Amino acid sequence: MDESLDAWFAREILAHEAPLVRYLTRTWPRRDEIHDLRQETYLRVYEAAAKERPRSAKAFLFTTARHLLVDRMRRQRVVSFEPGWDLDNLNVLVDEISPERCAGADEELRALAVAFNHLPPRCKQVVWMRRVEEQSQKEVAAKLGIGEAMVEKHIAKAMRRLADALFGCHSSEKPKGKTAKPVKEDHHARQHTN
Repeated sequence: MDESLDAWFAREILAHEAPLVRYLTRTWPRRDEIHDLRQETYLRVYEAAAKERPRSAKAFLFTTARHLLVDRMRRQRVVSFEPGWDLDNLNVLVDEISPERCAGADEELRALAVAFNHLPPRCKQVVWMRRVEEQSQKEVAAKLGIGEAMVEKHIAKAMRRLADALFGCHSSEKPKGKTAKPVKEDHHARQHTN
């Protein structure tokens, strides 16, 4: 690498300071911590880039910021993964969350917990390792003794099942031919009217 790390950092990372601050401000409820979060994000990016420069600096910057926020939430136990978590414990403005939204979020979280618990054991294990523990696909594959393609398949299967459970659409019940049925019915209806 011919370019110095400092020059790369200034050009590729600091150029996105304003969007980063907006993202942190929108996402993190404690405004007084935004400066520290920005600095810690920069530190993590700089240290990682010292070892290997990311292909997409902007994407890496925002991914790093998101991971930092998740780490902070876990440490501060802002969000509980138990069904029935209390939104009143979040430090947000009361006007931002109506009682209806609060009840709806609680209901969705319960539905997600139930759907997650109904996943096949291996899917559940893969989702937990990838999405909650944030292990890489490679790490999950190595720990479970399966290929990375199988990890992807388990994630895809789990996401379909979770979406089906949460949104009531059963993708497995939507064969390609079913979309043609209304057209067929319209065609028959036109024949009867003509």
